[in-house]
Amino acid sequence: MPARRALSFPRRLSACAAVAVLLSACADTYTTEPGGSDGGSELGTPSNLSYQLLPSGDPTLPDGVLLRWTDADDSRVSDYVIYSRASSTASWSLRGTTTSNTFHDAGVPHLQYYVTAEDDAGRESRGSNTVTIDERNRLPAPAVLTSISLDRAIQLAWSDNGRKTDPTGFDYYRVYSTPYSLDSGKCDDASWVLEGSTVSEDFLVTGLANGAPRCFDVSTVSLDGHESAWGTPRHDTPRYDARNVIVDAQQVALSTSGFRFYEPSTQRFGVVLPGDRTDLDFRVDRRSDGSLWLVPVRADVRLALYSTVPVTDLTSIDVAPLRSAFATGAIEAVPGYAYVFEIQLADGLHYGAVRVTHVGREYVIFDWSYQSDHGNPELIRVVGLD
Repeated sequence: MPARRALSFPRRLSACAAVAVLLSACADTYTTEPGGSDGGSELGTPSNLSYQLLPSGDPTLPDGVLLRWTDADDSRVSDYVIYSRASSTASWSLRGTTTSNTFHDAGVPHLQYYVTAEDDAGRESRGSNTVTIDERNRLPAPAVLTSISLDRAIQLAWSDNGRKTDPTGFDYYRVYSTPYSLDSGKCDDASWVLEGSTVSEDFLVTGLANGAPRCFDVSTVSLDGHESAWGTPRHDTPRYDARNVIVDAQQVALSTSGFRFYEPSTQRFGVVLPGDRTDLDFRVDRRSDGSLWLVPVRADVRLALYSTVPVTDLTSIDVAPLRSAFATGAIEAVPGYAYVFEIQLADGLHYGAVRVTHVGREYVIFDWSYQSDHGNPELIRVVGLD
């Protein structure tokens, strides 16, 4: 597996260490076979043995396996004995004992397991059915992963091919993330963490820092715990935003006719300001024909029309256009259309987006977003790594 599969949360214990906790030793070899003789004890036999792997983020190295079985219907049973072997031709070895009808075998599991019941004299029952850790049950990873940048959050969505491959064998998805370097264009392979799990093809990652790029990936988990490989990671960056901001035309109300995505002096985002200030990102002007225009103010602010057709929502805005698309001239505000601002600040280049929702005779109403990570053109949706 690639190095990026290594996760930062705690790794597995050794198999022997886990078994020692449950009163057993490793490496003793037994000839007892599952379903074999019980030595005349006629003890009740455990049945319906099943397993569930414990995913780790690496499909080849699960954190362990949880065995479950139906108790033997016999009052003489004092405990259960678990046997395992690493291959179908190896000898069976004692894996552990327990008084429960479950057994957690930590670390990379063996290939096969079975269980017997035991009485106080040490006599064992016939063996239960054998379970085989079958890698053929592994499902594929989601083929397509998309994301939407939000304020301190990222909304993820992915294709349902993993679930549809085997609807009866599908269990849930696991979502991972790690920091992303915009400069190198790479995910931090040493810092992957589990964000959570879900049964649906979408997930909201919250509590993120605005302007901090992250990579995301998703795996598919089967009912018996087999985790898929990961797909291609996606990167995205939370950004500031707000809805339904009203800015007046400066000819109507000068005190509320200017806008700045970020005001360094107050460290506020999305601030409506007087239209005669010289430090604005833009102001709203009304022309003689009644049309309202977005006018860049500072010399280091440029403006571009996002697309030649309306967009359905603020979340429809993609990455910022190429720098050649930006100019210092004004653009008419038209309902449904989106506009992107290129803003030079002391720490570097930033991008802000506006989607106009309403244009009246005296004011404009719009939604806005702002990417505080300098040089990062991501405003809303990211479909893949560029």
